[in-house]
Amino acid sequence: MKVFIIGISGAVGGLLTERLLERGSQVSGLVRTEDQQRRLDVCGASTYIGDLAAMDAAALAPLLDGMDVLVFAAGSNGGRKEETDAIDSAAVDNSLAAAQRAGVRRFVLVSVFPEAWRERDLSDDEEYYFAVKKLVDIKVSRSSLDWLILRPSLLQDRPGQGTVFLGPAAMHEDISRGDVAEVLTEILLQPAVTRQILEVTSGRTPIVDAVRLVVTNRST
Repeated sequence: MKVFIIGISGAVGGLLTERLLERGSQVSGLVRTEDQQRRLDVCGASTYIGDLAAMDAAALAPLLDGMDVLVFAAGSNGGRKEETDAIDSAAVDNSLAAAQRAGVRRFVLVSVFPEAWRERDLSDDEEYYFAVKKLVDIKVSRSSLDWLILRPSLLQDRPGQGTVFLGPAAMHEDISRGDVAEVLTEILLQPAVTRQILEVTSGRTPIVDAVRLVVTNRST
């Protein structure tokens, strides 16, 4: 399997890269700096240097030639509205269009829980971020590609526990980035997991079984 990751230098993207390479996949991605490129090249990934916010579909499409799936794992994390517009909205639009140009049928978006941080007093920029993420989920779900949207709960840097809850709706709790990367890996290895919005948080089901349950429930 040939996978292109936008956000490959990020926490989840980097962990996903490691797991896919361990499973024998070929992994490519877009990075911002030569330091990031050198680090990922050592791991066995192929990378291209570019500014995602400045690249349109025509610039992205050649990088996707021959890819089986495009994973969009980049995000502004609720920063300034300008950053949200550039990364969480326009870059996703351009990536969808680039995948279509390049003939990449499968598109996986790492999104956010709609209920995230509702217990907090959010800033205007953060409220804007969640509103944009929702609108982008809708755009992706209306795409002609074989899309999949994964909404992790609050991301943590603790070691993964190897068990999760994965389904169409979950309570917003938290989850390790390692477990999210493992869920993404198993999803990518299951082509039948497509055209769904899935929420993932800490749980008791082993990750392989959780993904298989999604496949089984879809077929029944």
